[in-house]
Amino acid sequence: MEMNYLSSAIKQFEYYKLLAEKTFDQLSDEQLFYQTNGESNSIATIVKHLSGNMNSRWTDFLTSDGEKEWRNRDSEFDSAITTKKELLEKWNEGWQCLFEVLHSLTADDLSKTVYIRNQEHSVLEAINRQLAHYPYHVGQIVYIGKMLCDLRWQSLSIPKGQSESYNADKFRVGRNKKR
Repeated sequence: MEMNYLSSAIKQFEYYKLLAEKTFDQLSDEQLFYQTNGESNSIATIVKHLSGNMNSRWTDFLTSDGEKEWRNRDSEFDSAITTKKELLEKWNEGWQCLFEVLHSLTADDLSKTVYIRNQEHSVLEAINRQLAHYPYHVGQIVYIGKMLCDLRWQSLSIPKGQSESYNADKFRVGRNKKR
């Protein structure tokens, strides 16, 4: 059961990572840095924040607090990333840290205790916490991308007005264990 949970969590993280990457692919380099106003975050800023969070939470995951002393969360919201190449490097660095840990965990690890900002969590709770946090920001990335692309946007799920035909195709082939 526990290993099924880990496999499922990994699959969910991979899915949300892919949604953001499919959004990046639809945008120009300039659009990755677009801000609606001075208080909003660009996609690049969201990526910087996610990478900072991932590196802090997953480095020495089982042995140190998830809020590392070296992390400066406030600086994650400064516009320091300047190129798409840098953005993708930051993005992949954070995800690599996360996936290395998740792939190394065992069923026994899920009941262990970890701390985030000195608050106790089971490993399972800590994973769930991040499964809520990262898709929240990926949703922001997708929303910004969709606004910027406007009519050029390529749907990442079922395009508007196509639910009926999509469902008909799914039900035509019978039950399937794949998503």
